[in-house]
Amino acid sequence: MPVLLIALGIAVAYSFASLRVLRQYERGVAFFLGKYWNTKGPGLFFLPAGLAQMKRVSLRIMALDIPPQDVITRDNVSVKVNAVLYMKVSDPERAVIEIEDYLYATSQLAQTTLRAVLGEVELDELLSDREKINAVLKRIIDERTDEWGIHVSAVEVKDVDLPEQMKRAMARQAEAERERRAKVIAAQGELQASETLAQAAKMLATEPSALQLRYLQTVTEIAAENNSTTIFPIPIDLIKPFLQMAEQNAAAGRPTPALPAPDVLAGFPRIEAGAKKETS
Repeated sequence: MPVLLIALGIAVAYSFASLRVLRQYERGVAFFLGKYWNTKGPGLFFLPAGLAQMKRVSLRIMALDIPPQDVITRDNVSVKVNAVLYMKVSDPERAVIEIEDYLYATSQLAQTTLRAVLGEVELDELLSDREKINAVLKRIIDERTDEWGIHVSAVEVKDVDLPEQMKRAMARQAEAERERRAKVIAAQGELQASETLAQAAKMLATEPSALQLRYLQTVTEIAAENNSTTIFPIPIDLIKPFLQMAEQNAAAGRPTPALPAPDVLAGFPRIEAGAKKETS
């Protein structure tokens, strides 16, 4: 009887020692006597202690930082580039059996691929078209890690560290580009202004009254200045009837009447802007 109780106690202790629990995001690759058995989890399961071993594998997406790499671009510019890689285990069996340390192997592959891909692009493309470079990096790394049971969901280039001389050269280039745009905009404004003035000149040439109105507006603007004197000339339209009468009289042989004396024109003011006013 005591022997039976001891054996029963040993069996219960062994059973408890053989129980394993895996979380929802975990899988266990089990080996029985060194040979692959099956993939366990999630939840509670029995794994014979001493006869079987298990390797835990997380199925969550992991962010793997790629340390800064010294890269020489295709146009011979030396830069330092770092990136981040997002990956997850898609096949726990291959991730454990096919490769010893899938995290280390993926990190090394990402570093070598980053240097190889960026060495084939120019600096301007690296700075302006990162989405294309990220897509190429993801495709190459994902194809290589697929046989390890690893799926790469994204690769993002984070920082591009440029030499100081290149930074100064790019600053000068950006300043020159801004000056060029300013000159182009100013030239376009002058062109539009000249086109508008040409249209206004054509309209004034066909409408004499419009020209007189513009003349009066200009006189008003000039008179707005202090300490300035503006002489307003007599419009030619006022004396045109006298000229026509003289021509008719000359044609008919009649004597021509005299032009208005200066006193007749005294009613037309001499416009002054300022404190004093004079009359002509």
